[in-house]
Amino acid sequence: QVQLVQSGGDLVQPGGSLRLSCAASGIAFSIYSMGWYRQAPGKERELVANINSSGKTNYADSVKGRFTISRENAKNTAYLQMNSLKPEDTAVYYCNARQPTIFGGSNYWGQGTQVTVSS
Repeated sequence: QVQLVQSGGDLVQPGGSLRLSCAASGIAFSIYSMGWYRQAPGKERELVANINSSGKTNYADSVKGRFTISRENAKNTAYLQMNSLKPEDTAVYYCNARQPTIFGGSNYWGQGTQVTVSS
């Protein structure tokens, strides 16, 4: 059974930092691309950042220079370090694991975690 268990969401003041974690089980983690998405009220889910199996990263323009995605294959865990948080970063954040197409292309989601940036 595949599980992506997220942790780390919280209420934080503007300018603050948070780190989200996504612990995976039931998948060959090292071959998966891992991503973080977010969905704000009334908006569509959007990609925040992703990292492929080789460690190549990609970021939404809105978070470049502030957020860092990383992975620790030995712990089957992906992270999103968020610095200089802004109120517009407020959203439910979702972890995503995507299997390479050559192996089937399965797609899995975490349960979501609320990040609220407010004074």
